[in-house]
Amino acid sequence: MFGIVLALHVAAAGTAVVSGALSAAAAKGPGRHPHAGTVYLSALAVVFLTVTTMAAMRWARDWHLFVIAAVAFGLAAGGRRARRATRHTQGTLWHGAMLAGSYVLLFTGFYVDNGPRLPLWDRLPHLAYWFIPAAIGAPLTWRALARYRARAHLQRTGAGRPA
Repeated sequence: MFGIVLALHVAAAGTAVVSGALSAAAAKGPGRHPHAGTVYLSALAVVFLTVTTMAAMRWARDWHLFVIAAVAFGLAAGGRRARRATRHTQGTLWHGAMLAGSYVLLFTGFYVDNGPRLPLWDRLPHLAYWFIPAAIGAPLTWRALARYRARAHLQRTGAGRPA
C-alpha cells in the first residue's frame, strides 16, 4: 500500500513543480497563469493527501513531512483566496507571497526527505535541507513582489506614461 501511495505522491509532486514553475513564469492575467495555478493547487492537494497517508503509516519517521505539506497546502489555498478576494495590489502581493512560500515548502519537503540520498546534497549538514530552499526562494520572491508593486504604483499614479 505504501508503494502505491508513494508513486501517486511522486507524480503529484512532479506535476506541482512543473505547473508551479509555469504559473510563476507566465504573464499574469487570464490564460496560462491561472490555469497552471489551478493545476498547481490541485497537485499540491494530492501531495498533501498522500503525505498525510504516508505519515499516518510511519508517524514517528514522517510527521515533519506532514507539517511541511500542511503548511504548503494552507499557504497555496490562502494565496488563491487572497487573489480572488480582492483585485487590489495588497491582495495580489499576499497571493504572490503565499504561493511562493508554498512552492518553497514543496522543495523543502523534497530535500528534507531525499537530501541525504542525493549526490552533493548528501555532503551537506541536515539543517541545510531545511534552509537552502528558503535562502533561494525568499530573495527571488522579494524581487518579484517588489517589481510588481513598483509597476502597480506606476499604473495607479500614471507616472512614466507619455503626455
